[in-house]
Amino acid sequence: MSIPATERLYLEDDHADTAVATLLAVRDGALAFDRSCFYPGGGGQPPDRGHALFDDGARIAIASAHADGDGVVWHAAEADEGALPAEGARLAEGRVDRRATLAIDAARRAALTRHHTVLHVLNTIVLRRLGGWLTGAQIGVDTSRVDFKVERFTPADCAALADEVNAVLATDRRLRSFSLPADEFERRTDLRRTLDAKPPVWNGRVRVVEIEGFDAQACGGTHVASTSAVGRFAIVRTENKGRINKRLYVRLDPPAEASAVTP
Repeated sequence: MSIPATERLYLEDDHADTAVATLLAVRDGALAFDRSCFYPGGGGQPPDRGHALFDDGARIAIASAHADGDGVVWHAAEADEGALPAEGARLAEGRVDRRATLAIDAARRAALTRHHTVLHVLNTIVLRRLGGWLTGAQIGVDTSRVDFKVERFTPADCAALADEVNAVLATDRRLRSFSLPADEFERRTDLRRTLDAKPPVWNGRVRVVEIEGFDAQACGGTHVASTSAVGRFAIVRTENKGRINKRLYVRLDPPAEASAVTP
């Protein structure tokens, strides 16, 4: 049974946290819908968690999500969910067509989104100031880590980077996303922050996230609407991960209005 690629709502609206969708398939404890607000992971940002509430009242907790090579987003149910085997039987009969409201853990997504945004600011400043290319990242709700290929990094560099990042965040710059044809992106070296990793391509196009008046780079993740929503940035620890690879652990103090996050 062929399953069409999932319509990914977060690509057009980073803040989409619910969606009404149709169940298309169930496979190995995971569900595929025609559309979804769940981020399936990538670029250092972990996948969303949440639930699916079906029109008949059944509620299935979603522990994670991932995208396959055909662009289908699979929503992995919690291990103890009992409704899925029956859905598998219905799939064999070609009758998986139930409607559901999908909902992510919005507070957790908001925290990940803030961290993803500040790493855009940081990686741009590191490239401009130190010539450091991004080599890896792991985004979290409390702290994140990011790796750079950089020849030299001192405590004074840490302090200067933190000051410069916070200065950018305080300017209340708006963010927007747009897409470019993949061949045009290949000619735009200014949109790259990594030396080796390829950007995600959907339908022959690359998504670009722009921080107004400051930076634009290829990215498929989620971001805040304005830098003022990020909070205050700090570098809490550094490590050497090889001769010219430096790892920075970073933290955000949330904006005053930010809500509590479930770890």
